Amino acid sequence: KKHLPFDFFIFYKPKDIVSGDFYWATKKNTNFYIAVCDSTGHGVPGAMVSVVCTNALNRAVDEFKLKYTGKILDKTRDLVLETFAKSGEEIKDGMDISLLCINNAKKQIYWSGANNQLWYLSSSNNQTAVMNEIKANKQPIGKTDNPKPFTTHTLELNTGDIFYLMTDGFADQFGGPKGKKFMYKQLKELLVSISQLPLSQQKETLQTEFMKWKQDMEQVDDV
Repeated sequence: KKHLPFDFFIFYKPKDIVSGDFYWATKKNTNFYIAVCDSTGHGVPGAMVSVVCTNALNRAVDEFKLKYTGKILDKTRDLVLETFAKSGEEIKDGMDISLLCINNAKKQIYWSGANNQLWYLSSSNNQTAVMNEIKANKQPIGKTDNPKPFTTHTLELNTGDIFYLMTDGFADQFGGPKGKKFMYKQLKELLVSISQLPLSQQKETLQTEFMKWKQDMEQVDDV
């Protein structure tokens, strides 16, 4: 709230008491960074990986003074692998992440993703709500066979734009009349249908729809 000059909401629903999903934010000069992250596993193992990943994100920004989201993810991956290597065990864990940087001075957005995409509604589309998508690099923050540098995408920031960062928990939830996954397509349609509502009401609608879909089925993942 202190750093964002506009509305936002956080819909956070861990599967267990502790979570492998987490959100992270920090302010550096005119840049405000916010990330939504999904560590491998949930519960205690997922939470432990979250601690390693959070520390790596903090170090990439504070210690290595990196600004662009792709470079931050490159360094975060290096630091996470370094930490796991020190444990002496073969650890295949890591995280998927959607990392957004808001540069208020330049009125720009920088974004990078590891497996998790960015959706956004642009106010320049006038009254037609069309969900735009930027695809993530198909690799995790962690061990991967053929690691490539993460891409930094740049967007202009206009008043009224809405950005959605997410993990896969909502889309992967089983439920509904046939006990199937909610899926990204349906989630996208839901977000477009409620896009004119204030963000606090969007959050309430998402919570309601999630519970309505899940019914009495078990929650399968952190959201």
